[in-house]
Amino acid sequence: MENKTEKIITNNRIPFSQRLFWSIFFIFLGFTGCVLIFQYQRETEFAQEKLDTVLKTYNYQIHYRIQHEKGQETDSIIHSFLDEIPQKDIRVTVINPEGDVLFDNSGNDIFENHNDRSEVHNARLTKKSFAIRKSKTTGKRYFYSASNINNYIYRTAIPYDPYVKGILAINKDFIYFMGLMVVIFLFVLSKFTLSIGQTISKLRDFARNIRDVKQDDEEYVFPNDELGDISKLIITLYHKQQKAKNELAVEREKIIKHFQYSREGFAMFTDDGQEILSNILYIQFANLISDNPIHTAEEVLDLEELTPIRNFLEEHKGTDHKRVLRETITIDKGGKIFLVECMMFLNNSYEISINDISRQEEESRMKRQLTQNIAHELKTPVSSIQGYLETIINNPDLPADKWKFFIERCYSQSTRLTVLLQDISVLNRMDEAGSMFDLTDININQLVQEIEHECAQKMEEKHISCQIDLPANATIHGNHSLLYSIFRNLFDNSIAYAGENITISLTCYKEDEKFYYFNFSDNGIGVEEEHINRIFERFYRVDKGRSRKLGGTGLGLSIVKNAVLFHKGQISAKSQKGKGISFLFTLKKHI
Repeated sequence: MENKTEKIITNNRIPFSQRLFWSIFFIFLGFTGCVLIFQYQRETEFAQEKLDTVLKTYNYQIHYRIQHEKGQETDSIIHSFLDEIPQKDIRVTVINPEGDVLFDNSGNDIFENHNDRSEVHNARLTKKSFAIRKSKTTGKRYFYSASNINNYIYRTAIPYDPYVKGILAINKDFIYFMGLMVVIFLFVLSKFTLSIGQTISKLRDFARNIRDVKQDDEEYVFPNDELGDISKLIITLYHKQQKAKNELAVEREKIIKHFQYSREGFAMFTDDGQEILSNILYIQFANLISDNPIHTAEEVLDLEELTPIRNFLEEHKGTDHKRVLRETITIDKGGKIFLVECMMFLNNSYEISINDISRQEEESRMKRQLTQNIAHELKTPVSSIQGYLETIINNPDLPADKWKFFIERCYSQSTRLTVLLQDISVLNRMDEAGSMFDLTDININQLVQEIEHECAQKMEEKHISCQIDLPANATIHGNHSLLYSIFRNLFDNSIAYAGENITISLTCYKEDEKFYYFNFSDNGIGVEEEHINRIFERFYRVDKGRSRKLGGTGLGLSIVKNAVLFHKGQISAKSQKGKGISFLFTLKKHI
């Protein structure tokens, strides 16, 4: 409705260019009219003054003759003068100081007092004057010129006929010139106002598009003048501002998305505690901490567990602090550990983050446990080696067979230590620098055949047989060392713990576009269900004493799991006591 009303008003309104055109034109027209009137008056007065000058010359000549030809009568002197000049219809009047007519050649004998005549009256005041008027004596219209000479008025008059009108007619060239100037000005002004109008119209359209949030891809062409330069600059600045605004909006959207999908709960508040921005995790974590449902971000600060944060905000609210203030607390609730941090900014607005650090704490605990396990695992072979060497050193007369026995034991323990360190190194590399493993095309069938050949002697000693069913061209683009570790550790695990007179089976039971699906199993003693979910943990042993006796490091299946994950696969195990164990895992064809 508002846009419709605006369109009606706009349609009924005279365009600015026309208003500007007619305003300037009428001002110029008024100025031109004043000039014309002034010039016309000036030209008229100039023509009258020329005729007045001629007639005044006659006045002074008549006076001169009367003064110097005293022996003759005034009438004859004046008639003689009139005969000498070309104009034959000139009327001459001589008036004394009292206004009486002493001479007049109009043919009348009776005259009124002439001091009330305008030219006479003005001549007595200014010494000379002229007038165009109708004579009261003759009834004819004359051009009078009067001269005051020694208080006597000498007046000459010429009938105001077409001849005199022609003499007094002004030169109209200047009128034509002014008319031409008006036409030229009209043309220039129309071009000028049209240019201004087009520029303003384009700016108006541009502003409307901005107001109506329309896509404005039009190329605006402006005249090459100052107004055009200003218009171009306005549009350029607008586009730059829009570009900056869009970039800022994109960055803002990125930040908002980052907060929304962040792994920590986050919320920002104004200085009076009103929510500016919060993500889903902030409310979720708050509900995990709270015993009662939390629906809004503002309610979180009311939790009893966040009392230190609330006290921190109340203590510093309204104070003039010169730096960002922080307060951090840890909350242990419902089996989870949360790190809550509050940051108060210089304008007293603040943000609160809630981070679930349960996993980090668990990882820290596991790292401490891993460190203890590694220390424990290293301590056993090192202590053994140290004990055997001390026995040899402290008993120089030790028999050769005993000496050899201790040396072989030292070698065995050092070998175990080397394998342990290698396994730890492999796990660390997968955890910290997985991208440093070289990738090549590996034929799985050939790789398993090599492992089977390497383990043949141990399997023969325990009467273990193998059933391998793999595609001849099963190829994986991966790391040879890690793929080798997967299958070798599975073979070693079954050989070491499954028992004697068993069968090891390895099949590729499914293949799709991206993955191979493997099943590695044996029909040995198996693993109890209470242990099956932990067999992939580092250093976890089902039977610790038996495992150490057999020389295992406790890292084999952990290496298998991490190597499978490295190749974008998944692994799981299932077993029943006395019925063997099965490992089901996938490997991606190309990682």
